[in-house]
Formats: sequence, structure tokens, C-alpha cells
Amino acid sequence: MTSHDVVALVRRKLEIKKVGHCGTLDPIATGLLLLTIGRGTKVQDLLMSEDKEYVGRLVLGVITDTQDRQGQIVEQRPVPPLDENQIHAAFEKFRGDFYQLPPMVSAKKHGGVPLYKLARQGKVVEREPRLVHVYRYSVDRIAPPEIDFDLLCSKGFYVRTYVHDIGETLGCGAHLDSLRRTKSGRFDVANAITVDRIKTAPCEEVIERILSLPEVSRMRGA
Repeated sequence: MTSHDVVALVRRKLEIKKVGHCGTLDPIATGLLLLTIGRGTKVQDLLMSEDKEYVGRLVLGVITDTQDRQGQIVEQRPVPPLDENQIHAAFEKFRGDFYQLPPMVSAKKHGGVPLYKLARQGKVVEREPRLVHVYRYSVDRIAPPEIDFDLLCSKGFYVRTYVHDIGETLGCGAHLDSLRRTKSGRFDVANAITVDRIKTAPCEEVIERILSLPEVSRMRGA
């Protein structure tokens, strides 16, 4: 499902047109998707600006044109023997503030056209690097060619590009194999309603799970 598919599902379920989402999830990604409904759409930009937390898995030695497993393989390189210190040093390079080049396959727009549409036409355009921030990360499992990690990052962060850049630092390349958004600001996936439940639950149950604007404001400490 795309993020837009989830929005369309909620529109049908609640019979309301004014539904938005706070940050597209990539096709391979799972986890938390914040939706805004009715008057709540007015705070959508505010919610989108908050930090995000992810857990993911990268695969070394394989580079794809989308920087994740959905893309076409463009290069394969041997994975050298890597010790824990080398891997941690590569992750450490991308902690704090740094610039990130948005990937061509992304929703970011160039001249009003999403980059992914230009990429489908075989075009590559100049992109402006953007300043991003990684507040913290952890390397949770090292089993080459796979590495599991989690991170807390700023808005507008491309985890695919983060993985790609770590792979380049290690000299063998890498792509993102799986990704799950676990938090967005104060919102946690553990408290979310599932898509399957939205499909099958009575409308009243879905409505009961909706947070009011004052509740959202209190959660954010505003």
C-alpha cells in the first residue's frame, strides 16, 4: 500500500474528504503513518516537521538505482572483511549535522514535478543537498552482508540515502532492505491502529481512536 492508499481507505471508512498524511512512507517501509482529519489538517505541516525514529536493515555489496531493494541492481561489489570498529566508524561519520543529496527516486519536486516521475523518464537532474541531523543511532546486529540498525533523525531525512552513503564509506556499497518507522515526534507505532483493523472494525471504533486537537497539543507539550 502507498501512503495515499491509506488516506483513501480512511476517507471511505469515515465518509470524509478532508484527510491528509504527515510524511510519505516508501513502498518497502512499514510502521507509523500519521493521518490528519478535518480541522486536524491545519496542523499537518507542524506534525510533519517533527523528528522520526526508524529501525532498518541494510545489505552490503549491492547498489540499486532506488537505493533500496525495490530498485534495479546497478552494481555489485565484493564485501571485504569488516570488523565492528570499521562499521561503527562508518555510522559515526553520519551522526550530527551533515548534508544529504535527495535521491532521484523521491517525492521531492523539481520544477513542480516529483523527482521519481523524472527518474522514470530516465532523467537525472541537479538536486540541492539538504542539511539533516542524526540525533542518535545504534548498530543492533552485524551479520554480513546484513546490518540491522535504528536511528532518530530530523524531518526530510532519506534513510535509503543514509544507507547508500554508509555503504560507500565502507567501500562496498549498500542498499536498504527493510525499514519501519516506529515514532514520529511523540507518536509511537505501539499506540497506532492497524490498517487491517480500519478495514474490518465498526466505524465507531475507528472514530474512538482519533485524537482531538487538544489531546495532540498536550502530547506535544504545547
